[in-house]
Amino acid sequence: MEPKYKQILKTVKKQIIDGKYPAGSMIPDQNTLARDFKTSRMTVKKALDMLAIEGFIYSKRGAGTFVKKNALAQKDALPVDSYGGLSSQFSKARVKSEPIVFDVTFPTPEIKERLELKQNEPVYEILRLRFVDNEPYALEHTFMPISLVPNLSQEVLFDSIYAYLTKEIHLEIGGAFRKISAEKASKNDLKYLASAETDPILQVEQVVYLQDGRPFEYSISRHPYNGKHAYTIFDRKN
Repeated sequence: MEPKYKQILKTVKKQIIDGKYPAGSMIPDQNTLARDFKTSRMTVKKALDMLAIEGFIYSKRGAGTFVKKNALAQKDALPVDSYGGLSSQFSKARVKSEPIVFDVTFPTPEIKERLELKQNEPVYEILRLRFVDNEPYALEHTFMPISLVPNLSQEVLFDSIYAYLTKEIHLEIGGAFRKISAEKASKNDLKYLASAETDPILQVEQVVYLQDGRPFEYSISRHPYNGKHAYTIFDRKN
């Protein structure tokens, strides 16, 4: 079951995007939200802290918590520390997946090192085109050890792999190392992302780890130059 603070975060974010709390307006205080969601004030605070990190709200000491004037500009930006996959960030109706490659193979030396694999340990190789609002959003090339992700089927690839990992085989995701860079368009970008040869590509290379420290995913995601993909990061001054 999804943690309560995430339920609160998604609900309040949707209320802001849908206009229940317009830009500049004040949202209910933590005690009110705690009563509404039948939870503790600390759980509400965690949700609001995450919402602030994503750029939707800010707090004024002694005055309350307000919706930022540019909050809607953040509605499709992903927090850089998000680990739930694309389907967890957008409504299910907005996200579609088209599997291009689904195979079992032996990893290259680089992938073997990234996933800390034993000699001749097989992996899934997955290439998926992800759509948001029926437009190409990302081309994802993913490798996962079969030993950690058993019984993965092609049917899962049309939906959320992360939902399968967390709900069906009960993996607990601990974190990720991400490298974000600007790259030149490749042949696959031209073919699947409708990119031009001169377009830059936003590339996200990552290794994702379980709670016990074992790496279970190495992936490279390529995003087209269309102004619709961005990552947000909250840099707090100590």
